[in-house]
Parts: sequence; C-alpha cells; structure tokens
Amino acid sequence: MTQDTARNMTVVVTGATGRTGGRVARAAGAAGLTVRAASRATGFDWGDRSTWAQALRGADAAYLAYPTDVGSPEAARAVGEIAREAVGLGVRRLVLLSARGEERALPTEKGLRESGAQWTIVRAAWFAQNFSEGPLVEELRLGGGLVFPAAEGVREPFVDVRDIADVVVAALTSGDRYVGQEIDVTGPRLLTWGEAIAEIAGATGRGLTYRSVPAREYHAHLTAFGVPPQEADFLVELFEELLDGRNAHLSDGVREVLGREPRDFTDFAREAAGAGTWG
Repeated sequence: MTQDTARNMTVVVTGATGRTGGRVARAAGAAGLTVRAASRATGFDWGDRSTWAQALRGADAAYLAYPTDVGSPEAARAVGEIAREAVGLGVRRLVLLSARGEERALPTEKGLRESGAQWTIVRAAWFAQNFSEGPLVEELRLGGGLVFPAAEGVREPFVDVRDIADVVVAALTSGDRYVGQEIDVTGPRLLTWGEAIAEIAGATGRGLTYRSVPAREYHAHLTAFGVPPQEADFLVELFEELLDGRNAHLSDGVREVLGREPRDFTDFAREAAGAGTWG
C-alpha cells in the first residue's frame, strides 16, 4: 500500500484508550491512516449494539479488541455480530486481537471468519505491559513483589504491546498480503514470571519478589482488584488452562511481518522503570 493510499484509509480502533488500542491508534496515525477512536468516551459500547453503526459507517477497516477477554462467551457473540455489521456497512477489512494458546478464543475467531470480512487474526502472547499498566502495577509498586497463578517453571515469551500495534498496522496497510491469516506474536525469548519480576527488580534497583499461588487462591486477588465475581470465576478457569506451559515456545510473527526482531523484555523493563512506573 502506498503512503497516499494509507492517508485515504480510515480505521476504526476499538478500545482506543486501552493497552493495545491506544498504541494501535498511535501507530496507525503515524503510518498516515485516519484513526476513528471507538471507546466509551466517543459513545461506542461493546454491550450496546445501537452504538456500533455510528462508529463503523464510512470506515475502511477496523481493529477489534474485546475489552475483557477474547475467550469469553460474550466476546464470541459480540465479535461475530459487529463483524457482520461492519461488512454490511462496507467495512470489510478487520483485524482481531486474539490470545495465543487460548482454546476458548476459537469461537470468537470463528465468528470473525464467518462474517464475510477480509480478516486477519493477531494472536498475542502475554503482554509485557501487563506488568506496567493495569492492576498488577500497584502490587509491584506498593507491595514489594507480585503474587500470580503462574508456577515457577512456566515460561512465557512476553510480547511488547508496541510490537502488536506495529503488526496490526502492517496487516492493515499491506493490501491482501495478510488477509485470511493468523499471525502469532511473541517476544524474542522465554521467561518465567519470577525471571520477569527479577528483570523489573534489576531495572528499578528494588528487591521485588515473586510468589506463585494456585489459580483458585488467586480469585481473592482478582476481586480485590475490583474484578466482578463472575468475571473472576472466568479468569481463574482461564489461568488454570493457559498457565500450564502450552505457550512456552517462540513464534516468528513479528520478524516475518515487520522484518525485525521483537522488542526484548529487558528493554521494556528499563524504559518503564526510567519512566517511574514502579517507583
């Protein structure tokens, strides 16, 4: 796609104030796309279908990121419905953020595939920024460490959300190259949660620790974060499935799409620490 074509392309970014959506919006703008933010602040609500058409009408493409988890039953319904509505309004190019190794996400992905859209699915590993944004930050900042239901030996190729955003924008601006494809995105190496916290400790100069707990025990932490009990039940079941080592392998999606290696967790930790994230 030429720069002139990109400038004429309008992309709807759901969750445009969120962890991935905000970065997708910035990366799309930097690439010359016209960004239409779709969030509660702009009147868009995943739970209210009457708000969708206003966000979608007249756009060329959309980035879909369901706000709780892509594997929830609500996500499967909503993504399928919004994808069909988008196609009906002429928005045929859709990119869905999904989760690597999450079998519960397959119905949501199926809903996108069956919508008639020109689809791409980006399956992401656990975000590096989950340690620097969201409910885990206060625990690291004030609690001196992290409690989480990932066993000591479980490894994850933590991915920088900026790489996810760059892959999404590349998929949108590369014509038909990534239509009908699933792209797995990971970081460049495997770390346990304890090793990730040790890297953050090294970057901050603080003695941070990691403690693994059973997923069922973590339910109380989720509700303390303000997660509704029903959503906490879902997340506990999800953690029991996902944090079993199934994702302890690397994927080449970032390098294949962007022509460079993914950002390393050490660089992420240093940058976030330098910004005072865990101060």
